[in-house]
Amino acid sequence: MRLKEVPFTWIQRWGMRLDTAPYMGDAVEARFVLESLKSKTQPLRELTAGGIAGIVHAGRIKRQWVEDPRYGTPFLSSTDILRADLTQCSLISNRAVRSNPLLIIHKGWTLITRAGTVGRMAYSRPDMDGMACTEDVLRVIPDKARILPGYLFAFLSSRFGVPLVTSGTYGAIIQHIEPEHISDTPIPRLGDELESESHRLIEEAASARCLASTRLEQAQRLLLRALKLDVFLEELRQSEEDVGQVVLASEIAETMRLEGYYYNPRARRIAERIRARPEHRPLGNIADVYDVPPFKHIYVESGNGVPFFTSGELFNLDRRASKFLSRTRTKNLHLYILERGWVLLARSGQLGGILGKPQYADSALNGAATSDHVIRIVPKEKAIPAGYIYAYLSSREIGYPLLTRTMTGHSIPALWPSQLASVPFLPLSDGEMKKIHSLVEEAFELRVTATACEDDARALIERALSEGV
Repeated sequence: MRLKEVPFTWIQRWGMRLDTAPYMGDAVEARFVLESLKSKTQPLRELTAGGIAGIVHAGRIKRQWVEDPRYGTPFLSSTDILRADLTQCSLISNRAVRSNPLLIIHKGWTLITRAGTVGRMAYSRPDMDGMACTEDVLRVIPDKARILPGYLFAFLSSRFGVPLVTSGTYGAIIQHIEPEHISDTPIPRLGDELESESHRLIEEAASARCLASTRLEQAQRLLLRALKLDVFLEELRQSEEDVGQVVLASEIAETMRLEGYYYNPRARRIAERIRARPEHRPLGNIADVYDVPPFKHIYVESGNGVPFFTSGELFNLDRRASKFLSRTRTKNLHLYILERGWVLLARSGQLGGILGKPQYADSALNGAATSDHVIRIVPKEKAIPAGYIYAYLSSREIGYPLLTRTMTGHSIPALWPSQLASVPFLPLSDGEMKKIHSLVEEAFELRVTATACEDDARALIERALSEGV
Protein backbone atom coordinates (compact mmCIF):
# COMPACT_ATOMS: atom_id res chain seq x y z
CA MET A 1 0.00 0.00 0.00
CA ARG A 2 1.24 3.48 -0.87
CA LEU A 3 0.28 6.53 1.18
CA LYS A 4 0.69 10.14 0.13
CA GLU A 5 -0.54 13.45 1.51
CA VAL A 6 -2.11 15.62 -1.18
CA PRO A 7 -2.63 19.40 -0.67
CA PHE A 8 -6.08 20.67 -1.53
CA THR A 9 -4.48 23.02 -4.08
CA TRP A 10 -3.46 19.94 -6.10
CA ILE A 11 -7.05 18.68 -6.10
CA GLN A 12 -8.27 22.08 -7.28
CA ARG A 13 -5.66 22.16 -10.02
CA TRP A 14 -6.57 18.70 -11.29
CA GLY A 15 -10.27 19.44 -11.76
CA MET A 16 -11.41 18.30 -8.28
CA ARG A 17 -10.55 14.70 -9.11
CA LEU A 18 -10.72 12.45 -6.06
CA ASP A 19 -9.24 9.30 -7.60
CA THR A 20 -5.55 8.63 -7.01
CA ALA A 21 -4.32 8.54 -10.62
CA PRO A 22 -3.16 12.16 -10.94
CA TYR A 23 -1.40 12.23 -7.57
CA MET A 24 0.28 8.85 -7.05
CA GLY A 25 2.13 8.40 -10.34
CA ASP A 26 4.63 11.28 -10.06
CA ALA A 27 2.63 13.39 -12.52
CA VAL A 28 2.42 16.37 -10.14
CA GLU A 29 6.16 16.33 -9.57
CA ALA A 30 6.77 16.05 -13.32
CA ARG A 31 4.62 19.11 -13.97
CA PHE A 32 6.48 21.08 -11.31
CA VAL A 33 9.79 20.17 -12.98
CA LEU A 34 8.50 21.31 -16.38
CA GLU A 35 7.12 24.56 -14.95
CA SER A 36 10.49 25.37 -13.40
CA LEU A 37 12.37 25.03 -16.71
CA LYS A 38 14.12 27.97 -18.30
CA SER A 39 12.99 26.71 -21.70
CA LYS A 40 9.36 26.83 -22.80
CA THR A 41 6.81 24.03 -23.03
CA GLN A 42 3.97 23.54 -25.50
CA PRO A 43 0.73 21.56 -25.12
CA LEU A 44 0.76 18.30 -27.05
CA ARG A 45 -2.22 19.41 -29.18
CA GLU A 46 -0.11 22.26 -30.64
CA LEU A 47 2.48 19.77 -31.89
CA THR A 48 0.23 17.12 -33.46
CA ALA A 49 -1.07 17.10 -37.03
CA GLY A 50 -4.37 18.96 -37.10
CA GLY A 51 -4.35 19.82 -33.40
CA ILE A 52 -6.27 17.43 -31.17
CA ALA A 53 -7.36 15.58 -34.34
CA GLY A 54 -3.77 14.33 -34.45
CA ILE A 55 -4.37 12.32 -31.27
CA VAL A 56 -6.47 9.51 -32.68
CA HIS A 57 -8.83 7.04 -31.05
CA ALA A 58 -9.74 4.79 -33.98
CA GLY A 59 -13.14 3.73 -32.59
CA ARG A 60 -14.66 0.30 -32.19
CA ILE A 61 -15.17 -1.94 -35.20
CA LYS A 62 -16.63 -5.30 -36.06
CA ARG A 63 -13.61 -7.54 -36.37
CA GLN A 64 -13.60 -9.94 -39.30
CA TRP A 65 -10.58 -12.24 -39.43
CA VAL A 66 -9.12 -13.89 -42.51
CA GLU A 67 -6.24 -16.30 -43.14
CA ASP A 68 -5.26 -15.39 -46.70
CA PRO A 69 -2.89 -12.37 -46.83
CA ARG A 70 -4.50 -11.34 -50.11
CA TYR A 71 -7.69 -10.47 -48.27
CA GLY A 72 -6.32 -9.21 -44.98
CA THR A 73 -4.12 -6.62 -43.28
CA PRO A 74 -1.80 -7.45 -40.36
CA PHE A 75 -3.55 -6.35 -37.16
CA LEU A 76 -1.65 -5.25 -34.06
CA SER A 77 -3.18 -5.70 -30.62
CA SER A 78 -2.15 -3.56 -27.65
CA THR A 79 0.25 -6.38 -26.74
CA ASP A 80 1.63 -6.76 -30.28
CA ILE A 81 2.91 -3.17 -30.44
CA LEU A 82 5.33 -4.10 -27.64
CA ARG A 83 6.49 -7.33 -29.30
CA ALA A 84 9.69 -7.68 -31.28
CA ASP A 85 8.28 -10.20 -33.78
CA LEU A 86 5.34 -9.01 -35.89
CA THR A 87 5.45 -11.81 -38.47
CA GLN A 88 2.65 -13.85 -36.92
CA CYS A 89 0.03 -11.17 -36.36
CA SER A 90 -3.62 -11.93 -37.04
CA LEU A 91 -5.09 -10.66 -40.33
CA ILE A 92 -8.15 -8.43 -40.23
CA SER A 93 -10.23 -8.30 -43.39
CA ASN A 94 -9.50 -5.52 -45.86
CA ARG A 95 -13.22 -4.78 -45.86
CA ALA A 96 -13.08 -3.95 -42.12
CA VAL A 97 -10.09 -1.67 -42.73
CA ARG A 98 -11.86 0.13 -45.57
CA SER A 99 -14.83 0.72 -43.30
CA ASN A 100 -12.57 2.47 -40.78
CA PRO A 101 -9.35 3.89 -42.28
CA LEU A 102 -8.33 5.20 -38.84
CA LEU A 103 -7.18 1.67 -38.03
CA ILE A 104 -4.11 2.10 -40.25
CA ILE A 105 -0.90 3.35 -38.61
CA HIS A 106 2.19 4.87 -40.19
CA LYS A 107 5.85 5.16 -39.30
CA GLY A 108 6.95 7.90 -36.94
CA TRP A 109 3.79 7.84 -34.82
CA THR A 110 3.79 7.33 -31.07
CA LEU A 111 1.47 4.50 -30.02
CA ILE A 112 0.03 4.55 -26.49
CA THR A 113 -2.09 1.82 -24.93
CA ARG A 114 -5.33 3.43 -23.78
CA ALA A 115 -7.20 0.62 -22.00
CA GLY A 116 -6.31 -1.85 -19.30
CA THR A 117 -2.60 -1.28 -18.66
CA VAL A 118 -2.53 2.35 -19.74
CA GLY A 119 0.51 4.26 -20.94
CA ARG A 120 2.71 1.58 -22.50
CA MET A 121 4.31 3.08 -25.60
CA ALA A 122 5.93 2.07 -28.86
CA TYR A 123 7.39 3.99 -31.77
CA SER A 124 5.83 3.03 -35.09
CA ARG A 125 8.77 1.89 -37.20
CA PRO A 126 8.92 1.32 -40.97
CA ASP A 127 7.94 -2.37 -40.79
CA MET A 128 4.71 -1.34 -39.02
CA ASP A 129 3.80 1.21 -41.69
CA GLY A 130 0.40 0.39 -43.22
CA MET A 131 -0.59 -2.18 -40.60
CA ALA A 132 -3.91 -1.98 -38.79
CA CYS A 133 -3.96 -1.44 -35.04
CA THR A 134 -6.54 -1.96 -32.32
CA GLU A 135 -8.76 0.84 -31.07
CA ASP A 136 -7.22 0.22 -27.63
CA VAL A 137 -4.12 2.09 -28.79
CA LEU A 138 -4.04 5.88 -29.19
CA ARG A 139 -2.12 7.24 -32.18
CA VAL A 140 -0.15 10.44 -31.57
CA ILE A 141 0.62 11.87 -35.02
CA PRO A 142 3.36 14.52 -34.86
CA ASP A 143 3.32 17.65 -36.99
CA LYS A 144 6.82 17.22 -38.43
CA ALA A 145 7.07 20.93 -39.19
CA ARG A 146 6.80 21.65 -35.46
CA ILE A 147 8.46 18.71 -33.71
CA LEU A 148 10.65 15.74 -34.59
CA PRO A 149 8.72 12.45 -34.20
CA GLY A 150 11.54 10.64 -32.40
CA TYR A 151 11.97 13.42 -29.85
CA LEU A 152 8.24 13.46 -29.09
CA PHE A 153 8.23 9.70 -28.51
CA ALA A 154 11.38 9.86 -26.38
CA PHE A 155 9.86 12.47 -24.07
CA LEU A 156 6.43 10.85 -23.78
CA SER A 157 8.02 7.49 -22.94
CA SER A 158 10.48 9.01 -20.44
CA ARG A 159 10.13 8.96 -16.65
CA PHE A 160 8.69 12.47 -16.92
CA GLY A 161 6.32 11.81 -19.81
CA VAL A 162 4.71 8.52 -18.75
CA PRO A 163 3.26 9.87 -15.45
CA LEU A 164 1.81 12.85 -17.29
CA VAL A 165 0.10 10.58 -19.81
CA THR A 166 -1.26 8.11 -17.25
CA SER A 167 -2.48 10.85 -14.90
CA GLY A 168 -5.47 11.31 -17.20
CA THR A 169 -6.61 7.73 -16.63
CA TYR A 170 -10.24 7.17 -15.63
CA GLY A 171 -12.28 4.11 -14.71
CA ALA A 172 -12.25 1.99 -11.56
CA ILE A 173 -12.24 -1.52 -13.07
CA ILE A 174 -10.92 -1.18 -16.64
CA GLN A 175 -8.95 2.03 -16.90
CA HIS A 176 -8.90 4.19 -20.03
CA ILE A 177 -7.53 7.41 -21.45
CA GLU A 178 -8.96 9.44 -24.29
CA PRO A 179 -7.33 12.03 -26.62
CA GLU A 180 -8.68 14.96 -24.62
CA HIS A 181 -7.03 13.62 -21.46
CA ILE A 182 -3.52 13.97 -22.89
CA SER A 183 -3.98 16.86 -25.32
CA ASP A 184 -2.76 19.40 -22.73
CA THR A 185 0.33 17.38 -21.78
CA PRO A 186 3.20 19.89 -21.66
CA ILE A 187 6.05 19.06 -24.05
CA PRO A 188 9.36 20.74 -23.18
CA ARG A 189 11.31 22.36 -25.99
CA LEU A 190 14.94 21.66 -25.17
CA GLY A 191 16.69 23.13 -28.19
CA ASP A 192 17.36 21.94 -31.72
CA GLU A 193 20.59 20.11 -30.87
CA LEU A 194 19.16 17.93 -28.09
CA GLU A 195 15.88 17.28 -29.87
CA SER A 196 17.68 16.32 -33.08
CA GLU A 197 20.02 13.95 -31.27
CA SER A 198 17.20 12.19 -29.40
CA HIS A 199 15.23 11.90 -32.66
CA ARG A 200 18.30 10.42 -34.38
CA LEU A 201 18.68 7.79 -31.66
CA ILE A 202 15.01 6.78 -31.84
CA GLU A 203 15.19 6.51 -35.63
CA GLU A 204 18.39 4.48 -35.32
CA ALA A 205 16.59 2.13 -32.94
CA ALA A 206 13.67 1.77 -35.38
CA SER A 207 16.03 1.01 -38.24
CA ALA A 208 17.90 -1.58 -36.16
CA ARG A 209 14.66 -3.35 -35.30
CA CYS A 210 13.59 -3.41 -38.95
CA LEU A 211 16.98 -4.79 -39.99
CA ALA A 212 16.70 -7.44 -37.25
CA SER A 213 13.36 -8.58 -38.69
CA THR A 214 14.90 -8.68 -42.16
CA ARG A 215 17.77 -10.86 -40.93
CA LEU A 216 15.35 -13.34 -39.32
CA GLU A 217 13.31 -13.50 -42.52
CA GLN A 218 16.51 -14.18 -44.47
CA ALA A 219 17.39 -16.96 -42.03
CA GLN A 220 13.98 -18.57 -42.53
CA ARG A 221 14.19 -18.42 -46.32
CA LEU A 222 17.68 -19.90 -46.27
CA LEU A 223 16.52 -22.63 -43.88
CA LEU A 224 13.58 -23.79 -46.01
CA ARG A 225 15.62 -23.66 -49.21
CA ALA A 226 18.54 -25.60 -47.70
CA LEU A 227 16.25 -28.23 -46.13
CA LYS A 228 14.65 -28.73 -49.56
CA LEU A 229 11.21 -28.70 -47.98
CA ASP A 230 9.85 -25.56 -49.62
CA VAL A 231 8.14 -27.45 -52.48
CA PHE A 232 6.68 -30.02 -50.09
CA LEU A 233 5.35 -27.29 -47.78
CA GLU A 234 3.76 -25.43 -50.68
CA GLU A 235 2.03 -28.62 -51.82
CA LEU A 236 0.91 -29.18 -48.23
CA ARG A 237 -0.61 -25.68 -48.04
CA GLN A 238 -2.51 -26.18 -51.29
CA SER A 239 -3.84 -29.61 -50.33
CA GLU A 240 -4.98 -28.77 -46.80
CA GLU A 241 -8.66 -29.06 -46.06
CA ASP A 242 -10.50 -28.69 -42.78
CA VAL A 243 -11.74 -32.26 -42.62
CA GLY A 244 -11.88 -35.03 -40.06
CA GLN A 245 -9.29 -37.74 -39.78
CA VAL A 246 -8.95 -41.36 -38.79
CA VAL A 247 -6.36 -42.51 -36.25
CA LEU A 248 -5.53 -46.19 -35.95
CA ALA A 249 -5.78 -47.83 -32.54
CA SER A 250 -2.29 -49.21 -33.04
CA GLU A 251 -0.92 -45.66 -33.37
CA ILE A 252 -2.66 -44.58 -30.19
CA ALA A 253 -1.25 -47.61 -28.40
CA GLU A 254 2.23 -46.71 -29.59
CA THR A 255 2.11 -43.01 -28.64
CA MET A 256 -0.26 -43.26 -25.65
CA ARG A 257 -1.69 -39.89 -26.71
CA LEU A 258 -5.43 -39.25 -26.84
CA GLU A 259 -5.45 -35.53 -27.67
CA GLY A 260 -6.86 -34.83 -31.12
CA TYR A 261 -4.39 -32.03 -31.81
CA TYR A 262 -1.44 -34.41 -31.53
CA TYR A 263 -2.74 -36.18 -34.65
CA ASN A 264 -3.41 -33.04 -36.72
CA PRO A 265 -2.66 -33.95 -40.36
CA ARG A 266 -0.25 -31.11 -41.10
CA ALA A 267 2.11 -31.84 -38.19
CA ARG A 268 1.93 -35.60 -38.83
CA ARG A 269 2.89 -35.22 -42.50
CA ILE A 270 5.77 -32.87 -41.66
CA ALA A 271 7.07 -35.25 -38.98
CA GLU A 272 6.80 -38.23 -41.36
CA ARG A 273 8.66 -36.38 -44.13
CA ILE A 274 11.49 -35.38 -41.76
CA ARG A 275 11.80 -38.82 -40.16
CA ALA A 276 12.09 -40.34 -43.64
CA ARG A 277 15.37 -38.45 -44.10
CA PRO A 278 18.36 -40.53 -42.87
CA GLU A 279 20.15 -37.51 -41.39
CA HIS A 280 17.33 -36.62 -39.00
CA ARG A 281 17.95 -36.80 -35.26
CA PRO A 282 15.69 -36.32 -32.21
CA LEU A 283 16.04 -32.86 -30.67
CA GLY A 284 17.15 -34.46 -27.41
CA ASN A 285 20.20 -35.92 -29.18
CA ILE A 286 21.61 -32.56 -30.22
CA ALA A 287 20.56 -30.43 -27.22
CA ASP A 288 19.74 -30.72 -23.54
CA VAL A 289 16.03 -29.98 -23.19
CA TYR A 290 15.09 -29.36 -19.58
CA ASP A 291 13.06 -27.31 -17.15
CA VAL A 292 13.85 -26.10 -13.63
CA PRO A 293 11.89 -26.56 -10.39
CA PRO A 294 9.53 -23.88 -9.06
CA PHE A 295 11.10 -21.53 -6.56
CA LYS A 296 10.22 -18.72 -4.18
CA HIS A 297 10.72 -15.33 -5.78
CA ILE A 298 12.39 -12.89 -3.40
CA TYR A 299 12.62 -9.49 -5.06
CA VAL A 300 15.03 -6.67 -4.21
CA GLU A 301 15.93 -3.25 -5.59
CA SER A 302 17.50 -3.19 -9.03
CA GLY A 303 21.04 -2.48 -7.89
CA ASN A 304 21.09 -5.42 -5.48
CA GLY A 305 19.71 -8.29 -7.51
CA VAL A 306 19.75 -10.40 -10.65
CA PRO A 307 17.48 -9.21 -13.51
CA PHE A 308 14.44 -11.51 -13.69
CA PHE A 309 12.25 -12.13 -16.74
CA THR A 310 8.90 -13.89 -16.84
CA SER A 311 8.13 -16.09 -19.83
CA GLY A 312 5.98 -13.33 -21.34
CA GLU A 313 8.64 -10.65 -20.89
CA LEU A 314 11.08 -12.62 -23.05
CA PHE A 315 8.94 -11.66 -26.06
CA ASN A 316 8.94 -7.92 -25.34
CA LEU A 317 10.39 -5.35 -27.71
CA ASP A 318 12.83 -4.28 -25.01
CA ARG A 319 14.52 -6.89 -22.85
CA ARG A 320 14.43 -4.77 -19.74
CA ALA A 321 13.78 -6.51 -16.43
CA SER A 322 11.08 -5.06 -14.18
CA LYS A 323 12.01 -7.24 -11.19
CA PHE A 324 15.26 -8.39 -9.59
CA LEU A 325 15.93 -11.56 -7.61
CA SER A 326 17.89 -11.52 -4.38
CA ARG A 327 21.38 -12.88 -4.91
CA THR A 328 21.70 -14.10 -1.33
CA ARG A 329 18.19 -15.30 -0.44
CA THR A 330 17.14 -17.09 -3.64
CA LYS A 331 17.76 -20.79 -3.14
CA ASN A 332 19.75 -22.48 -5.93
CA LEU A 333 19.87 -19.25 -7.90
CA HIS A 334 22.37 -20.73 -10.36
CA LEU A 335 19.66 -23.03 -11.74
CA TYR A 336 17.72 -20.06 -13.09
CA ILE A 337 20.58 -18.07 -14.63
CA LEU A 338 20.66 -17.91 -18.44
CA GLU A 339 23.60 -17.92 -20.80
CA ARG A 340 23.91 -16.31 -24.19
CA GLY A 341 23.20 -18.75 -27.01
CA TRP A 342 20.48 -20.77 -25.30
CA VAL A 343 17.08 -21.32 -26.93
CA LEU A 344 14.10 -20.70 -24.66
CA LEU A 345 10.48 -21.88 -24.82
CA ALA A 346 7.51 -20.76 -22.76
CA ARG A 347 6.24 -24.01 -21.28
CA SER A 348 2.63 -22.88 -20.87
CA GLY A 349 0.30 -20.44 -22.56
CA GLN A 350 -2.25 -20.41 -25.34
CA LEU A 351 -2.04 -21.87 -28.82
CA GLY A 352 -1.54 -18.88 -31.08
CA GLY A 353 0.04 -16.96 -28.20
CA ILE A 354 3.55 -17.44 -26.83
CA LEU A 355 3.27 -21.23 -26.57
CA GLY A 356 5.59 -23.00 -29.00
CA LYS A 357 7.40 -19.84 -30.10
CA PRO A 358 11.10 -19.95 -29.16
CA GLN A 359 13.28 -17.08 -28.04
CA TYR A 360 17.05 -16.72 -28.39
CA ALA A 361 19.14 -15.72 -25.39
CA ASP A 362 21.14 -12.67 -26.52
CA SER A 363 23.63 -10.55 -24.60
CA ALA A 364 20.79 -8.76 -22.76
CA LEU A 365 19.76 -12.09 -21.18
CA ASN A 366 23.26 -13.34 -20.46
CA GLY A 367 23.53 -13.66 -16.66
CA ALA A 368 19.85 -12.82 -16.10
CA ALA A 369 17.34 -15.21 -14.54
CA THR A 370 14.06 -16.44 -15.89
CA SER A 371 11.01 -18.30 -14.66
CA ASP A 372 10.51 -22.00 -14.08
CA HIS A 373 7.81 -21.62 -16.75
CA VAL A 374 10.58 -21.42 -19.37
CA ILE A 375 12.11 -24.56 -20.92
CA ARG A 376 15.82 -24.37 -21.70
CA ILE A 377 17.30 -25.87 -24.90
CA VAL A 378 21.11 -25.93 -24.67
CA PRO A 379 23.20 -27.27 -27.61
CA LYS A 380 25.27 -30.32 -26.70
CA GLU A 381 27.79 -29.86 -29.46
CA LYS A 382 29.33 -26.84 -31.17
CA ALA A 383 28.79 -28.43 -34.58
CA ILE A 384 25.11 -27.50 -34.39
CA PRO A 385 25.00 -23.83 -33.34
CA ALA A 386 22.20 -22.39 -31.21
CA GLY A 387 21.12 -19.87 -33.83
CA TYR A 388 20.36 -22.70 -36.26
CA ILE A 389 18.38 -24.57 -33.60
CA TYR A 390 16.40 -21.39 -32.96
CA ALA A 391 15.71 -20.85 -36.67
CA TYR A 392 14.55 -24.44 -37.13
CA LEU A 393 12.26 -24.45 -34.10
CA SER A 394 10.88 -20.96 -34.74
CA SER A 395 9.93 -21.76 -38.33
CA ARG A 396 6.19 -21.23 -38.73
CA GLU A 397 6.18 -23.95 -41.38
CA ILE A 398 8.22 -26.63 -39.57
CA GLY A 399 9.14 -25.98 -35.95
CA TYR A 400 5.87 -24.53 -34.72
CA PRO A 401 3.61 -27.44 -35.77
CA LEU A 402 6.16 -29.98 -34.51
CA LEU A 403 6.47 -28.28 -31.12
CA THR A 404 2.80 -27.54 -30.51
CA ARG A 405 1.58 -31.05 -31.39
CA THR A 406 3.39 -32.27 -28.25
CA MET A 407 1.42 -29.99 -25.91
CA THR A 408 -0.91 -31.40 -23.26
CA GLY A 409 -3.85 -29.82 -21.49
CA HIS A 410 -6.88 -27.92 -22.72
CA SER A 411 -7.52 -24.79 -20.64
CA ILE A 412 -3.84 -23.89 -20.26
CA PRO A 413 -1.82 -26.07 -22.66
CA ALA A 414 1.73 -26.97 -21.62
CA LEU A 415 4.91 -28.30 -23.20
CA TRP A 416 7.14 -30.90 -21.53
CA PRO A 417 10.86 -31.56 -22.04
CA SER A 418 10.33 -35.31 -22.30
CA GLN A 419 7.96 -34.83 -25.24
CA LEU A 420 10.03 -32.07 -26.88
CA ALA A 421 13.15 -34.25 -26.84
CA SER A 422 11.53 -36.54 -29.43
CA VAL A 423 10.78 -33.76 -31.94
CA PRO A 424 12.53 -34.68 -35.23
CA PHE A 425 15.39 -32.35 -36.13
CA LEU A 426 17.23 -31.94 -39.44
CA PRO A 427 20.81 -30.65 -39.47
CA LEU A 428 22.44 -29.07 -42.52
CA SER A 429 26.02 -28.70 -43.65
CA ASP A 430 28.33 -26.83 -41.28
CA GLY A 431 28.53 -23.84 -43.62
CA GLU A 432 24.76 -23.53 -44.02
CA MET A 433 24.11 -23.85 -40.29
CA LYS A 434 26.78 -21.27 -39.44
CA LYS A 435 25.32 -18.81 -41.94
CA ILE A 436 21.83 -19.17 -40.46
CA HIS A 437 23.27 -18.91 -36.94
CA SER A 438 25.07 -15.69 -37.86
CA LEU A 439 21.85 -14.13 -39.18
CA VAL A 440 19.97 -15.03 -35.99
CA GLU A 441 22.79 -13.81 -33.77
CA GLU A 442 23.00 -10.50 -35.66
CA ALA A 443 19.23 -10.02 -35.49
CA PHE A 444 18.98 -10.39 -31.73
CA GLU A 445 22.01 -8.20 -31.07
CA LEU A 446 20.46 -5.52 -33.31
CA ARG A 447 17.48 -5.57 -30.97
CA VAL A 448 19.81 -5.10 -28.00
CA THR A 449 21.37 -2.13 -29.79
CA ALA A 450 17.90 -0.68 -30.49
CA THR A 451 16.97 -0.80 -26.82
CA ALA A 452 20.23 0.93 -25.90
CA CYS A 453 19.55 3.70 -28.45
CA GLU A 454 16.08 4.36 -27.05
CA ASP A 455 17.45 4.38 -23.50
CA ASP A 456 20.12 6.88 -24.54
CA ALA A 457 17.50 9.14 -26.16
CA ARG A 458 15.39 9.18 -23.00
CA ALA A 459 18.47 9.68 -20.81
CA LEU A 460 19.40 12.82 -22.77
CA ILE A 461 15.98 14.32 -22.11
CA GLU A 462 15.77 13.23 -18.48
CA ARG A 463 19.22 14.62 -17.71
CA ALA A 464 18.35 17.96 -19.29
CA LEU A 465 15.07 18.20 -17.37
CA SER A 466 16.73 17.23 -14.09
CA GLU A 467 19.28 20.01 -14.60
CA GLY A 468 16.49 22.52 -15.28
CA VAL A 469 17.66 23.46 -18.77
